[in-house]
Amino acid sequence: MMYRFLLLLSTLLLSSVLFAGVEVRSFETPEQEALYNELSEELRCLVCQNQNLAASSAELALDLKEQVYRMVTKEGMSREQIITYMVDRYGDFVLYKPPVKKSTFLLWFGPFILLLIGFFVLMRTVKGAKQQPEKALDDKQRQAMQDLLNSKEN
Repeated sequence: MMYRFLLLLSTLLLSSVLFAGVEVRSFETPEQEALYNELSEELRCLVCQNQNLAASSAELALDLKEQVYRMVTKEGMSREQIITYMVDRYGDFVLYKPPVKKSTFLLWFGPFILLLIGFFVLMRTVKGAKQQPEKALDDKQRQAMQDLLNSKEN
């Protein structure tokens, strides 16, 4: 009986988490809803860093979604105005696909540069290993090796 009670209690407690991600917003026009959804996909969660606002449930992401919703519905701002506002406030990092410019150069090309450097180091290491001549054994080393082989046979 106690087992069933604990199972029911844990099910009720855990089921409340399932409803936490449901987002209900009302829009006056389908264009507003489309703009909101587009911006939610295009803007990055500043906490999660690898998720857009639509996919994130972080508190800051929820605040940003609320702010975007307000700008779209209440203030009637355009897509460009909202993006400009967000970039001015949070920098290019708020964009899920930031523009290519001086300040984002390493963000866009840094991984490729590191990959090329790693490839160059690997090639130099392999090439250097092939160029090292084999050392010939002197008489003392040859005799020690022969003694080891002979001791293994006995």
